[in-house]
Amino acid sequence: MSSIRLNLKDFFNLPTAVIYNPDVFKPVTSVTIDSRNVRKNSVFVAIKGENFDGHSFVNKAVKNGSTTVVINEKSYGKFNRLNIPVITVRDTTKALGDLANIWRNKINIKIIGITGSAGKTTTKDMLAQILEERYKVNKTKANYNNQIGVPLTILDTDSKNDFLVLEMGTNHFGEIEYASKIAKPEYALITNIGYSHLQYFKNKEGVLKEKLSLFRVSDENGGVVFINNDDPLLRKSRKYFNNKITYGFNKSSDFQAGILGQTKDGRDIVEIKYLDHTYKVTLPFYGMHNTNNFLSASTVALSLGITKSQLLKGIKKFKAAGKRFNIKKINGTILIDDTYNANPDSTAFAINAAGDLGKNKYKLVVLGDMLELGKDSIKLHKNLAPVLKKAKINEVLTTGSKTKYLNSALKNSKIINKHFSKRDALKNYLCKKDFSNSVILIKGSRGMKMEQFSKIIEEGIKQ
Repeated sequence: MSSIRLNLKDFFNLPTAVIYNPDVFKPVTSVTIDSRNVRKNSVFVAIKGENFDGHSFVNKAVKNGSTTVVINEKSYGKFNRLNIPVITVRDTTKALGDLANIWRNKINIKIIGITGSAGKTTTKDMLAQILEERYKVNKTKANYNNQIGVPLTILDTDSKNDFLVLEMGTNHFGEIEYASKIAKPEYALITNIGYSHLQYFKNKEGVLKEKLSLFRVSDENGGVVFINNDDPLLRKSRKYFNNKITYGFNKSSDFQAGILGQTKDGRDIVEIKYLDHTYKVTLPFYGMHNTNNFLSASTVALSLGITKSQLLKGIKKFKAAGKRFNIKKINGTILIDDTYNANPDSTAFAINAAGDLGKNKYKLVVLGDMLELGKDSIKLHKNLAPVLKKAKINEVLTTGSKTKYLNSALKNSKIINKHFSKRDALKNYLCKKDFSNSVILIKGSRGMKMEQFSKIIEEGIKQ
């Protein structure tokens, strides 16, 4: 049971709140939006989402033991016979954030906020894994990084934890600022600024403006910001923040990194120098993008008192989350499932990493559309052509309405390229293909469901 409690005064402090049946109120020790996850002394907040309306599950939540419910003020007529405290508000999603902010002020822990165009989930997982060698740590689960997920993660954190590693995602202006003001992180990290969600942010400068909200809120509250000195836009932002630590391969960084070489199977051997300390690490994963993620995570971890031995021990335990550059070695073939999501930067990183793996193996890349890129979508898909050529990819298979332009850009090149306007045509092609002695990368935005092709290829390799 949580040691944190929300009392009646906390609910009275919710903007627009009206409390019915306050005389039977009992202190709340947990908050949920899922009627199936109701605990003892919990409050159920009815959120209206894209697929479900939480108001449809209020009675079930009460039946399962919820002692308080928060609903939209327009829905009170449906629940005015409940004999427990019923709290009406104008916006239940906003109320969830307000409750998380109240909760955050009650828990005696440090919060590390992480955002960025690419690598934020992997960096978050790496950092949490390393910190666990010394501290009690909670972290964002799955993809709980939006305006609902961030509050739920905070509400799932107790004072028994020393740190919360909190991932913050965005695809509209204002979302990072909203999450940051709820979390008030003592430490803030932006992995990089890239071409992500350009449908809404227009360009990199728009992405930067949105992401820097995390730094601004942390800085205003006396927090420390960790600046990627290798990212030109982030490097220029240094002058705006007071308590900052820089890191990168850039020689002017506080934490300065260098690659000493690679193992026989292509993993980077990294050296990090900070003040009079030197850290040499043989990474247990592949790809320069993951090396960058490790540098981000290790900079924060070392700044928070992690020792060299704890760093080495922690990173060895790291395992990437599902569908994020997951490597499977089967019958001499290397299959890379990187299908969780895609933008131009993360796709280029993955292609380069695939090109570096498995010397003398046939390199095959299966790409789906990168979504939410706005008016520059066609150009950004075409821009992957020189990346594929430089990585010495042998064959590229594409599917989607935008990758066809990449396919056209690859014409007259040495790369074998085929575009499939229908998914079934690509499935049939993959079912008949020989994948022996190959390195295969599958990548695309979440909406493209590229993991389906990964399963087909895996089954083909095993036959």
